Amino acid sequence: MSVKSNLEAIKQTLPEHVTLVAVSKTKPQESILEAYDGGQRIFGENKIQEMAEKWAALPKDIEWHMIGHVQRNKVKYMAEFVSLVHGVDSFKLLKEIDKQAKKHNRTIPCLLQMHIAQETTKFGLDQTELNDLIQSEAFKALDHIEIVGLMGMATNTPDHVQVSNEFKHLKSIFDKLRGSLPHVSVLSMGMSGDYKIAIEEGSTMVRIGSSIFGSRNYAH
Repeated sequence: MSVKSNLEAIKQTLPEHVTLVAVSKTKPQESILEAYDGGQRIFGENKIQEMAEKWAALPKDIEWHMIGHVQRNKVKYMAEFVSLVHGVDSFKLLKEIDKQAKKHNRTIPCLLQMHIAQETTKFGLDQTELNDLIQSEAFKALDHIEIVGLMGMATNTPDHVQVSNEFKHLKSIFDKLRGSLPHVSVLSMGMSGDYKIAIEEGSTMVRIGSSIFGSRNYAH
């Protein structure tokens, strides 16, 4: 199966209200262009410098999403062009994104990453940290970022009930957040292995890589 036909097959499984982020991390520019030719315009990367190289080389109507863990000292390399930062898990990171966005006279949309999985290796805020963050005066003073939603990753397990419950939990946090931040509209949850469950539980954005591009080569 080609990238283009894989992409088409995935799109046919997505409801209209769900945005597809094609996860192109470690993939060559040719593969991205094949998906681009198939109509895909939103791509996700997990390394800022790799994303910046692709941004410089590829068509300018591509939206680049940073989906990996973000190191604060690298924010400056993406501040000029990034369309959405998925994995914001601390106020310090938010403050750095705000500072770098200001230098480019732009507002960078961000998703706050919530920790919903049982694995301790995954990053993210808990409910208390989320509440403390959005209620703080320091947060309200940031005017070059916009929180547009939440992101979370479920536990990597074949137990569909557990995955479903974790996504359900994130959706309930999202619904409460809309009481404080009414413009919030993006709930990014679901990847190749669990995106159908995520959509059932209310996801509005899915991050799919291997089902489009094939398995990843981490030696890249």
